[in-house]
Amino acid sequence: MARKSPLRGNTLPLVKRLWRDWMRPHSRTLVAVLVFVGLVSGATGLYPVLIKAAFDAFDTKDVTAIYLAPLFVIAVTSVKGFSLLALTILTNRVVTRIEADMQTRLYGHMIEADLAQIGRESPAALTQRFTTDFMFIKEALTRLSTVFLREISTVIALVAAMIWIDPMMTLVASITMPFFIYPVEKIGRKLRRVATSTQEQTGQMAGLITESLAGTRFAKTYRLEGYLKNKAANTFDEIRRLRMKGANARGRLDPLLEVGGGAAVAAVLVLIGQRILSNSSTVGDFTGFVSALLLAAQPIRALGNLNAIVQEAAAALQRTFAVMDEEPLIRDKADAKPLVLTGGEIRFSDLSFSYNGERAAVDRVDFVAEAGSTTALVGRSGSGKSTLLSLVPRLYDVTGGAILIDGQDIRDVTLASLRQSIAVVSQDVVLFDDTIRANIAFGRPGASEEEIVEAAKAAAAHDFIMRQPAGYDTMVGPGGGRLSGGERQRVSLARAFLKNAPILLLDEATSALDSESERLVQAAIGKLMKGRTTLVIAHRLSTVRDADTIVVMEAGRVIEMGPHEALMARRGTYARLHRLQLSDDLEPSWAAGS
Repeated sequence: MARKSPLRGNTLPLVKRLWRDWMRPHSRTLVAVLVFVGLVSGATGLYPVLIKAAFDAFDTKDVTAIYLAPLFVIAVTSVKGFSLLALTILTNRVVTRIEADMQTRLYGHMIEADLAQIGRESPAALTQRFTTDFMFIKEALTRLSTVFLREISTVIALVAAMIWIDPMMTLVASITMPFFIYPVEKIGRKLRRVATSTQEQTGQMAGLITESLAGTRFAKTYRLEGYLKNKAANTFDEIRRLRMKGANARGRLDPLLEVGGGAAVAAVLVLIGQRILSNSSTVGDFTGFVSALLLAAQPIRALGNLNAIVQEAAAALQRTFAVMDEEPLIRDKADAKPLVLTGGEIRFSDLSFSYNGERAAVDRVDFVAEAGSTTALVGRSGSGKSTLLSLVPRLYDVTGGAILIDGQDIRDVTLASLRQSIAVVSQDVVLFDDTIRANIAFGRPGASEEEIVEAAKAAAAHDFIMRQPAGYDTMVGPGGGRLSGGERQRVSLARAFLKNAPILLLDEATSALDSESERLVQAAIGKLMKGRTTLVIAHRLSTVRDADTIVVMEAGRVIEMGPHEALMARRGTYARLHRLQLSDDLEPSWAAGS
């Protein structure tokens, strides 16, 4: 069976999709590009014809033709020059538009993707897709729109000129070309494999740098500089090796194409020399034909090198489309209906969940968080508390059993209505590099200024906001870095107050705060919990003691459940952990999130 061409087997479907989804909307601009490509190639194709005519005029001493030749040359070069400028402007316009559209679509898909999908790669590696990968794609689009179309048209125009001058010599010159097509294609396949490996390795490098720089304090404390430097050196060396491999493969193209062009010129010189000696060709035929042949050498070489660029871009496109094509597993059912809240009761019914099919993180959990009540989850690190909270807004889907809110399976309701009914406050506060006002308003887009201020006051945030240089218009910086931990947490609480959701999830909301900040935040949380169904992971016994129900978890299972007094009287795991905290006056070992 004949071996399928890699262009048809792999690259061609990618190019077709690129055309269908991204280039076709700009078809009018691309038609204009084709017009200017035609003008450029047509002007180039006239060069050898003008040279032949000029030499024939010199030979016959045609005075009129000799004086008109320079004017024709100026006209042809002017058309080519202005067409090249227009071609560059239009190409840049359409390529940058396609690049921005693809980046927007890819980013939107990543934002909509499941946490499990996003978690497979580091944030830096995902960011690298928007830089390095799109650099290859943009370069290929630009080359395809200019180099490919222009050089193909130029070669066609020059071949037409060569046929017009001498068909027999054109046939002789073309005999050598097929011998170089297979090596060029083989080099392209190798570059595709190398480019894929290089792009993946570059993503790992970006993740390594981000991770190590973020952990600089830890690295210095534990004297890990040597380990990190060695790890980075190995990564950089692997990227260097891959890039050298790609550069060496690309480097073989120029000699190959140079030898091919030389062989064609040599064959023509042998034939045309004999024909001139036998008076069957003129010097004008010779100069015109050789000029066309030499002019064609450059676009043919450019087309050979273009294959390498296309293969690198194909690897980047394959990675990009693979992300775009991965449908999120957590999405609305076809018949999903809005969540109807009558009180906010949350029922965990024989619930199980595991990450990637591994050991169950939550195993046969069965309890009810009554509407309007506070249910505290306690247990050692890794007991499944935070996992349980993540399942309520369907950040992950359960692998067994069900979660029901007011009797409705959360998988049967729309995600929008489910998440609109839930507010989350955790120790890992997420603030975007925007104003304080904007970060609070994320709780309910479209909220009025008065509502935002009232939410800030309820969260004990208004006073510190007004002390900021620009008040509510103060920029919080990347990750909220211009605010203290307590201030960031109170902005997060203000957001939750503004959302006014009937279900509240609190995950270690005060664990990283100093005493004063904790007092303010704890008071705000107390107000926020009133009248809401609250699931809370807390490390302070005051919060646990006041909860309507305390659920004690161990290894993903519920081992005890009840109010504080009943659990203390039972003298089980909860009572033991309670005594340990009191006796040591330390944060208990079960305080950390899981």
